[in-house]
Amino acid sequence: MDEDESADRLAAESLAAGDPTGWFERLYTEAERGEAVVPWDRDAPHSLLTEWTVERGLTGTGRRAVVVGCGYGRDAEHVAGLGFDTVAFDISPTAVAGARGRHPASAVDYRPADLLDPPPAWRRSFDLVVESMTVQALPAQIRAGAVGAVGELVAPGGTLLVIAAGRADDEPTPAGPPWPLTRAEIDTFAGVGLAPVRVEEIQDQSGVRRWRAEFRRGLIR
Repeated sequence: MDEDESADRLAAESLAAGDPTGWFERLYTEAERGEAVVPWDRDAPHSLLTEWTVERGLTGTGRRAVVVGCGYGRDAEHVAGLGFDTVAFDISPTAVAGARGRHPASAVDYRPADLLDPPPAWRRSFDLVVESMTVQALPAQIRAGAVGAVGELVAPGGTLLVIAAGRADDEPTPAGPPWPLTRAEIDTFAGVGLAPVRVEEIQDQSGVRRWRAEFRRGLIR
């Protein structure tokens, strides 16, 4: 089975039905039955995340982190391993159950939650927010709300790290998810009081573009 085939089919059906996020649970459910493949399921955390934490010598002792759209938990486990008190959430309860099953001794607090309607207690309460490849899977009509919701998770003095597939401004928008982000779309993460620290466009040997962007919220004075 082509690893993108099932995701493309379920996303198209969900979008046609006016339910832009329902396909995630359907995909994970079918994957649990062996009827589909989750294309972003990998054995290791995203390399752009691990490189970033190593470059900064990042440690999380005494600080809180949240991983958006955590899937099976590869990125969340890395963040928790740095010492952060880590929450990781996904809109798919089946994905969350899968993450707990794969990491039975984990210190991560895995929870089902909707990025577009997160628990109020999470507002501006995390020192590190990791958004890796989630917003790009959402259609334009809800993406702005998702970007704002991601930003609102960042505490005063906190950092947001965004990792996303990239496309040039003049490239056509793909028909279905994922929708790689333009530089202008990456820049919208600087809303709700966040300031860009570093925005990197990284291109691999096959020509695939990726964004790695760091934003920070100022301290309250």
